[in-house]
Amino acid sequence: MASHVTHPGTRRRIMFDEALPVDHRLNRVYRIGAALMGLFLLAFGILGLTNNIGFFDTGGNTAIGLNTNGALSVLSICVGVLLFVGMVIGGNFASTLNMVLGVLFILNGFLFLGLLDTDSNFLAFRIQNVLFSFVVGIVLMVFGMYGRVSTNLPHDNPYWRARHPEAEQRAITSGDQVR
Repeated sequence: MASHVTHPGTRRRIMFDEALPVDHRLNRVYRIGAALMGLFLLAFGILGLTNNIGFFDTGGNTAIGLNTNGALSVLSICVGVLLFVGMVIGGNFASTLNMVLGVLFILNGFLFLGLLDTDSNFLAFRIQNVLFSFVVGIVLMVFGMYGRVSTNLPHDNPYWRARHPEAEQRAITSGDQVR
């Protein structure tokens, strides 16, 4: 049983209010989450590359307590740079990027959990890498979902307004504003 009413044909895009100040708390959370994870991934990737290990070597080289090889180091640097780009852009882009990368980290953890101790483990994952992938995925998703997903979002939240167009329409017809 659905707890909400569907409105066929009245689908609206969720958009941030362009009048929000640059230092709005949602924007800060998205940027901080992207920066923290990006910084760690960059450090991990750079330290992995400085070990001069093979690109697809699965010999058990470590950096910051995690197994690595050249491919995983380069991939970590690329994702870290992408998260820093999200930090610079901020807003809805950073939020969506954090959520998408969080889901990808979790899926990657499940994928390499199945590939442990096989010849197909081309990124040299061990169990600590899998657990790290799960933790980073959850942290990125939490940072990305902050202010977007909740049962009690404030009524001036752009996501609440997009999910409750009837309340906004009632406010407009009665002369009030839902902002």
